[in-house]
Amino acid sequence: MSQSVRTRPEGSGRALSEAYDTALLDLDGVVYAGGNAIVHAVESLATARAGGMHLAYVTNNALRTPDTVAEHLTELGIPTGADDVITSAQAVARLISEQVPAGSRVLVIGGEGLRVALRERGLVPVESAEDDPAAVVQGYGGPDLAWGRFAEASYAIARGVPWFASNTDLTIPSARGIAPGNGAAVEVVRIATGAEPQVAGKPLPPMHRETILRTGAERPLVVGDRLDTDIEGAFNGEVDSLLVLTGVTDGAQLLAAPPQHRPTYVDADLRGLLTGQPEVAEEGDGFRCGGWIATAGAERLELDGDGEALDGLRALCAAAWTAAGEGSCALDAGKALARLGL
Repeated sequence: MSQSVRTRPEGSGRALSEAYDTALLDLDGVVYAGGNAIVHAVESLATARAGGMHLAYVTNNALRTPDTVAEHLTELGIPTGADDVITSAQAVARLISEQVPAGSRVLVIGGEGLRVALRERGLVPVESAEDDPAAVVQGYGGPDLAWGRFAEASYAIARGVPWFASNTDLTIPSARGIAPGNGAAVEVVRIATGAEPQVAGKPLPPMHRETILRTGAERPLVVGDRLDTDIEGAFNGEVDSLLVLTGVTDGAQLLAAPPQHRPTYVDADLRGLLTGQPEVAEEGDGFRCGGWIATAGAERLELDGDGEALDGLRALCAAAWTAAGEGSCALDAGKALARLGL
């Protein structure tokens, strides 16, 4: 996929699990939510795997190790090996290893996932700025991460030690709601030091590179629920993407998406891997998908017809993205979305 301006979701005459060799799947909001499998996820992934598609799980959460993530997925009924899990901890550890000598000490502000990834790259995790670290790495450490860890990072960074972050997601979903993510913790250290970290996680290239190196994918499909990490990461990596509406993105956010946040395909959930995707075609002054026609007026999007709600949303995307060009759509979409129950 080139980085030209996308003006509509694409269609596929084949099931996506047949058209692509590897699914690079986000976890939270795609496969599970609050630790529990999302409806249709287990059976859809089993069918895709049985048909020959390689499944890899790609997460910005640097707290848990690949072994722990694989065990969790297996318990949910999705048999997974640690080699099928790629984390931002692994991506940032590789980034650090390319800039400091083998055997270097690295000050860890985060959890076990970071420590395991650093050791895998021949680096030595340490806990104090007084341990003469060659780098500082910061990743999500969970709700119990002590405030003093941020001070430890600040002391080392103020001495000129290079600073790395696994990712900068400001929030993270939890069983009780939305909680501060690693990006919020990175902001604490940024305010204290005035420094800028090198970041590895989605949507940036080091994370995409890590997934390709570890999976060997030749025709990957990124599957996610977030426009600013999953879909933008696919855009940056110049690969196709499937947005599922089981996580944080709603219809209004999708319609307003700038070019780097526009997915190749849109579906309700992971059953979208098992089917073709309907074509969105120009018709008159608008776009048709299934039984719906969408047009962009001077101030609002208009929708006419009936049928599957997702077909209406796909048609609306074509009208909105075309009207927006290289920007994001400012047209009132409320009435059109209300017709679809979205």
